Amino acid sequence: MEVLIAQIINGLSLGSIYVLLVTGFNLLLLVAMIIHFSFPVVVVLSMYIAWFAMQLTGSIAAGVAAAIVSAVIINMISAPIFQKVMGNRGRSKSGGSVDINATMVVSMGMGMLITEFCSHSINKGFPISFQWLSGAREPLWQHGLISVSYAQVLTLAVGIIAVAVLFRILYSTKAGRAFRAIAENPDGAKLAGIPVFKTGLQSYMLTGILGGISAALMALLLGSASPDLGDLLSHKVLGVSIIAGLGNLGGGLVVALLLGIVEAIVQGFFSGSWSNAVVFGIMLGVVLVKPRGIFGTKL
Repeated sequence: MEVLIAQIINGLSLGSIYVLLVTGFNLLLLVAMIIHFSFPVVVVLSMYIAWFAMQLTGSIAAGVAAAIVSAVIINMISAPIFQKVMGNRGRSKSGGSVDINATMVVSMGMGMLITEFCSHSINKGFPISFQWLSGAREPLWQHGLISVSYAQVLTLAVGIIAVAVLFRILYSTKAGRAFRAIAENPDGAKLAGIPVFKTGLQSYMLTGILGGISAALMALLLGSASPDLGDLLSHKVLGVSIIAGLGNLGGGLVVALLLGIVEAIVQGFFSGSWSNAVVFGIMLGVVLVKPRGIFGTKL
């Protein structure tokens, strides 16, 4: 029982990061009308940039700032690339529909370039270690096999606050109403005078902030990063989105938390990479029974 409780605590912390990643993925899907499959790869690149900042300054605050700023900049740089490709395929710059084929291929290409860059140009391809944050992974409270670290508590707390602020923006602000209007009906939103293209760019900025926070939290919780981490996270984010229903923000939040718990429990009781097999086995079952996901798509 102690092992189970310990793994559930681990799963909640990990799941809070999955929530941020899935929320960013779904927000770009709903507002910018793109399938940004490699969004988690961008997040991992931000972890590398944060590592560089900490190497140069020895400051954790500088690393966190570098992670957030770099994620926003990379996301904003990718925006005209996606829009150009969609325009060439008959989509207007304002969006209108999701071009799964074009945007996913572009995103995958970006992800491959970033992964190769990290593999060959940073730290000679070896994993990086955030030794400055090792103290945060010391136990804050321990009872038998149950252990709660500062990193777990901080990750869960920041994850909850970030998601709460995001949903407050979406449902209580003018910008949030514009986001939701575009998600419901892009053409209708344009006719209503909503600047669809500008709002889409704002979604890139907002998801960049989420990505930067995710990068900082993963550095804190995992303590390391490797070039292939982004690809692994990309598959999990896509899996969560399909299980919950593409574009379903609330459903993605629930399934992402459950994924973290299931993954931690499987890792606690089984060896190897069974957690990945379980996740994608569940995805296969859901797709066969409910093709639109458990909560239904929002596209």
